Amino acid sequence: MSQTHITPQAAPLVDEKFNEQILVVPRAQLFPHDAWHGVKAIDLSHYINVIINHQEFIARGLAEADFSYKQIIPYLIFQHDEKLFLMQRCSKASESRLANKYSLGIGGHVRKEDIQSRDLFEWAQREFHEEVSYTGNLSISTLGILNDDSNDVGKVHLGLVLLLKGDSADIHIKSELKSGALYSFEECKEFYSSMESWSQLAFDFLTE
Repeated sequence: MSQTHITPQAAPLVDEKFNEQILVVPRAQLFPHDAWHGVKAIDLSHYINVIINHQEFIARGLAEADFSYKQIIPYLIFQHDEKLFLMQRCSKASESRLANKYSLGIGGHVRKEDIQSRDLFEWAQREFHEEVSYTGNLSISTLGILNDDSNDVGKVHLGLVLLLKGDSADIHIKSELKSGALYSFEECKEFYSSMESWSQLAFDFLTE
């Protein structure tokens, strides 16, 4: 009697982005009452304490589908003179729902190894230099907290919005971005309809 030998299939490749352990905080701890929509100018120290005291690290793929958590995203806006650095995401961006969208926000998920202190500006500078190449000096100020529950992406993210003012125009994209350039506020308006919702909210806040 002949036997059929079945070659086992190779295990699927591990999706590194799906399994990446990222910082999340229970939504109920961030918003014990009703949440707002948009950018709220607020003292970030309270939220930093909430984040530090209630931080959890779970797989990114699970966090994206769990509305009981908010993923904490430093959202960094770069300004030189009277121009903002506007980027376009790639068509194959890791967050497919933001593919090809224009963004004012430099930033990304916070990993466990990123949490080395309570210093938000330290987080911000590290994240900034991971995402773009820049030669020059920076001054950093806080704008507020960004919350947008109008879509599935926003429902699982919370932005810590910072304004980084640079003394040099020598800034260039890297990572998964398609393009990036400095534009005046008036020029940015031409891209408004193609911006991701967070960038629209941040731009509205900056031009109020």
